[in-house]
Amino acid sequence: MTLVFAASAQAAEVKIAFVNSSTLLEQAPQADIAKKKLEKEFAPREKEIRDAQQTAQNLENKLNRDGVTMSDSERSKQEQELNRQLRDLQRMQSNFRDDLNLRKNEELGKLQRVVLSAIKDVAKSKGYDLVLAEGVVYAAPQVDITNDVLTKLQQDVKSGK
Repeated sequence: MTLVFAASAQAAEVKIAFVNSSTLLEQAPQADIAKKKLEKEFAPREKEIRDAQQTAQNLENKLNRDGVTMSDSERSKQEQELNRQLRDLQRMQSNFRDDLNLRKNEELGKLQRVVLSAIKDVAKSKGYDLVLAEGVVYAAPQVDITNDVLTKLQQDVKSGK
């Protein structure tokens, strides 16, 4: 009878692993690639905003410096131009933030899919039945496969996946 229970317990043994997905999302080389891609994509608009800020700052400085000697109509015209530039700048900044956040979320979604695929690949190749992620209070080092998955992600980048 004891042998039957031992064999039954052994057959029901489940191989479990843990992965720290936050670490993977931060340290995956794909995350750096996505970040550089976004920086390159948004660099021209960021420069345009900096230029618009500088233009508005220059106009404000001119008004502060020369406003006293300007005629009322000229000063009023310059103040209206400054206000227009500041509104345009705020609109540009708002659109920039919205577009950047949208693209960041798109890239994060892609990265999450890549990381999930790598976790599944590592789990299958190492014979794990269950892989846990967030919400785990404790995971012993021998069940933590985070480094294995990170290695897989690095290999995928090197192989062009």
